[in-house]
Amino acid sequence: MIDFEALAQAMGELDEDTVKEMLNEVMAEGGKEADQAMAACQKGMDIVGKLFEDGEYFVGDLIYAGELMTDAVAILKDALVSGGEEGSSKTKMLLCTVKDDLHDIGKNIVRAMLEASGFDVLDLGIDVPADKIVEAVKENNIKIVALSGVLTLALDSMKATVEALKAAGLNDVKVIIGGAPVSAEACTAVGADEWAHSPQKTVQVCKAWAAA
Repeated sequence: MIDFEALAQAMGELDEDTVKEMLNEVMAEGGKEADQAMAACQKGMDIVGKLFEDGEYFVGDLIYAGELMTDAVAILKDALVSGGEEGSSKTKMLLCTVKDDLHDIGKNIVRAMLEASGFDVLDLGIDVPADKIVEAVKENNIKIVALSGVLTLALDSMKATVEALKAAGLNDVKVIIGGAPVSAEACTAVGADEWAHSPQKTVQVCKAWAAA
């Protein structure tokens, strides 16, 4: 039996060896506790975020935490995916870093957690213009779009993307924005449906939309 509090603490302390050892143990026991293990890892990421806010962790620690979280998802993925009902269809959604922004650390963490939560994520990568997003939404019948950005000018690209979706008549598509410059005010200015600073909130919002 895995001590999930210890797993969360190990993730928070960026203790890679302990995290991977415990996750591999979960899989060795059949993967039945994969959901709890992922929840513990997410709890650990909350600890990382708090330590970063308090100035005890730095950007390099966030990058390392993101890589560790991605590795954690990779270890648990088979059990997490098979945890759903056989034949159940996953909600497909689109994720990207918007035009003029080349940052992908946060985006990759969000993708890993969305995939762990059962989403089929179409990741268009970085520096993605509005027209390419609109085209992908149409081609893949996407109903949820997550836009990421770290630079302040990313907000302009996010606004352009929301306007392009509406101009294309895709008014039923839900848009969530995330990243350093994002706030409630920015969300209103951009015209998005929701905003998030944490991967956890992004997952919660997208799950709620998928279930609606």
